Amino acid sequence: MNPFMLPLSALGGVVLVGMSLSFLALVRARASLGEVERRGSAGLKQWETTLQAMRRDLSALGAQLGDIQQHPPVMAAPAPFRPGLNLSTRSQALRLYRAGAPPDRIAMTLEVPLQEVDLLLKVHRIVASNL
Repeated sequence: MNPFMLPLSALGGVVLVGMSLSFLALVRARASLGEVERRGSAGLKQWETTLQAMRRDLSALGAQLGDIQQHPPVMAAPAPFRPGLNLSTRSQALRLYRAGAPPDRIAMTLEVPLQEVDLLLKVHRIVASNL
């Protein structure tokens, strides 16, 4: 047996193991790349279906907008104007207040909003306190 054979065989074994590990790393990298491509294509398909659905919704909204522009909705007629507290209504409200009627009763009797009666009574109290 030659004394150089043992180191050469050890070197050959190390080279063989290194090549095997490199080959396994290459196979593993290809498998990982394939998995990434599969996931990417699945995600791309999902985004494409979402994009198609959004395009359908957008076209439907465009059609609805066109219908609304061609046939605008009919607006309801505003409520008829009701005059608020005129001079005679104010004097009647103050007479009822002096007689002891509560503000809600005054508003119901004179058929005016309660807020207007409250405002009238507040102004009356302020003016009466300044005299």
